[in-house]
Amino acid sequence: MEQFDLMSIVIREGKKEDVPALLQLIKALAVYEKAPNEVEVTEEELLKDGFGEHPIYHLIVAEKDQNIIGIALYYYKYSTWKGRCLYLEDFVVEESYRQHGVGTRLFKAVREVAKREHVKRMEWQVLEWNEPAIEFYKKEAADLDAEWLNGRLVYEQLQGS
Repeated sequence: MEQFDLMSIVIREGKKEDVPALLQLIKALAVYEKAPNEVEVTEEELLKDGFGEHPIYHLIVAEKDQNIIGIALYYYKYSTWKGRCLYLEDFVVEESYRQHGVGTRLFKAVREVAKREHVKRMEWQVLEWNEPAIEFYKKEAADLDAEWLNGRLVYEQLQGS
């Protein structure tokens, strides 16, 4: 495992030039989550949706020597019970940089956004078999709720009847 100074990692707001690296990390996460063929989003869509006229997501990146080694992609959602919430959609660090504190710094940056924006909740999902992620979130004192089931309609279902 490569040793490096954690302070050499820059945590910053993402910019449109980061989109190719963002897509690579999204694809790497899909492989890790055993769904490599599920990524359909394109660089063009990521550019428009994150950096276009009406951005619908925000991006924080971890950078080392001008290379993106981690991302946290989030957006705002609304709870009828609580109000404005932040949803952490994807949070990933390149495998060779895990266990060095990069993820902790990225997660802390998202928490700071949530705090600054006075959201009522910060939420995310984690796969039940992803023990390293579960342990990470437990160290962050997160509540992991096994009671709620995820519901979903995919594009084809939405286009039908």
